[in-house]
Amino acid sequence: MTISMYSASVPVFTRLLGNALVWLDKAEAHAKARNFDPNNYLGLRLAPDMLPLTRQVQIASDAAKGAMARLAGQEVPKWEDQEASLEDLRARIRKTMDYVASFTPAQIDGSEKKAISVPRRVGDPLQFEGEAFLKHYAMANFYFHLTTLYALLRQAGVDIGKGDFLGR
Repeated sequence: MTISMYSASVPVFTRLLGNALVWLDKAEAHAKARNFDPNNYLGLRLAPDMLPLTRQVQIASDAAKGAMARLAGQEVPKWEDQEASLEDLRARIRKTMDYVASFTPAQIDGSEKKAISVPRRVGDPLQFEGEAFLKHYAMANFYFHLTTLYALLRQAGVDIGKGDFLGR
């Protein structure tokens, strides 16, 4: 039995992005309960050489929308990275969820062997077949940045746990 490329992408992206909305809601509640500005979270980093929380959300968003566009053979939409508040980040996540959900199974299924090219800032583009791209690049990148977002919030004392990551 095979699994469809659509069912391996759209429901996964939308569920985890929805979970991230819950984490950000809990972060805001945590900040308000302790009387500090929730936007203090935006610059958090796990290590000095890692990107801050805001970029983690933006890159997770880019991974999801980029995966869907590439699998469907469409141009990846370019969105400005100007989020400056938790609400802006939540809006970005909702926009990403809407974009991902706009694809139909007919647009994504059958893309397993599609040639996928991912440009890089330096060097030649990365080349994949669709299934390998989704499984070993797009999903890994998406999970990395969402996990980092989760870890940053946990490190800051936000009351989230494994159940919040996985969703209920």
